[in-house]
Amino acid sequence: MSGSVTRAAYEILADEDEGRVCRDIPEAACREQPGNFVKHVASLSATKTGDGLADPKLVLSWLLETLGAPAWQVGLLVPIREAGSLLPQLATSAWIRGRPRRKWVWAAASVGQGVSVLGMAWAAWALDGVVAGGAILAFLASFALFRSGASVSYKDVLGKTVSKSTRGTATGAAGSIASTLVLLFGAAISFGLLPLTASMVTVALVVAGMLWLVAAGVFATLAEEAGATEGGGDPLKVAIRQIGLLKRRPQLARFIGARGLLLATALAPPYYLLLSGRDGGRDLGDLGAFVIASSGAAVVSAYVWGRLADTSSRRVLRSAALVAAGAIGTTAVAAWTVPELVRAPVVLPVLLFVTMVAYQGVRIGRSTHVVDMATAEDRAAYVAISNTAVGVLLLAGSVFGVLAQAAGEAAVLALFAVMCVGAAVLAHGLEEVQARAEAD
Repeated sequence: MSGSVTRAAYEILADEDEGRVCRDIPEAACREQPGNFVKHVASLSATKTGDGLADPKLVLSWLLETLGAPAWQVGLLVPIREAGSLLPQLATSAWIRGRPRRKWVWAAASVGQGVSVLGMAWAAWALDGVVAGGAILAFLASFALFRSGASVSYKDVLGKTVSKSTRGTATGAAGSIASTLVLLFGAAISFGLLPLTASMVTVALVVAGMLWLVAAGVFATLAEEAGATEGGGDPLKVAIRQIGLLKRRPQLARFIGARGLLLATALAPPYYLLLSGRDGGRDLGDLGAFVIASSGAAVVSAYVWGRLADTSSRRVLRSAALVAAGAIGTTAVAAWTVPELVRAPVVLPVLLFVTMVAYQGVRIGRSTHVVDMATAEDRAAYVAISNTAVGVLLLAGSVFGVLAQAAGEAAVLALFAVMCVGAAVLAHGLEEVQARAEAD
């Protein structure tokens, strides 16, 4: 991409001009800001699109069921994908800290994720039944481990190569681009433009795997200055030292508490599907409205949340929590009082849309806040301990399924709404880390 095109794309997306001053990055990185910003957007757009095409909650669940894999294997998809990418991060952050240029870690992790997804496609094409399910789960575990390294290294590279005033904008723009592409994929399924077959889904996985490989190539061209390598010692010692941050840094503990409660926004969508009376989210042919609602929410809100997060990530987290509490709480009350209403064709997709708008705010707000609240020296540690703590909480998420069986989906959604209110209270007490940086 030529320099003039890069500069034009940067000015359109970031709304920056030559008069703005780079914040929290070295002067050399400031000169490379336009090119680095566009490369971040391009790389993230590719991987986020891949995430949508290989979504374990929908695409992989449907695929395993179609291949004849048992239900217990389908039930392992989301825990392996989510917890597997978060839990190893206390250990991996120590190793990553020893690398002076961490873009290579992210690029290598992206290659690993792409190869893992291509492995899933091979398993879907060549195997069936429990063997296919086992192979796809194994490749998903590999994917999650590579994702762990990508998550820690990305926040650190983002903090070194993109100014504080445009970080949320970069991630938000990438989210909107990717969500638009995934929305088109869901619409093509919903309107019968793509055949809903195992072969078609296998092709989608191939495309997803290739997108990760392309992203690795783009990210490797970032202009990244060598950074500090302190903290790259023994992983266990580093982990113990990082856990101690929760006591020494009360703002970090408060942030993790808010983020943990906001897991409700990620866990709620399956219960919308159960309330709809459909097949628990595994029949893509019946899920067109939900796929469009979920992707459409990201399309219309991710960029806006990103811009707002660059001004105040604290307010973004608080606002997203309150929006989610309203939508989820409304769903629970409606399910209890007028159950026939929630089974209407439009009601639940609309409520899911509002919930997913809030979810986008949570994702972008938490990412921007943890990067901006940390310094260059402890950024990787903050990200790792936050993600690891949430990974542990995700493993405990199966308790909500037990509660749903005992008390119904509405009770679970009511609990999620209460969790979101609690998250809003915690988020209100977070520091205005963007304003603090301006004062500095």
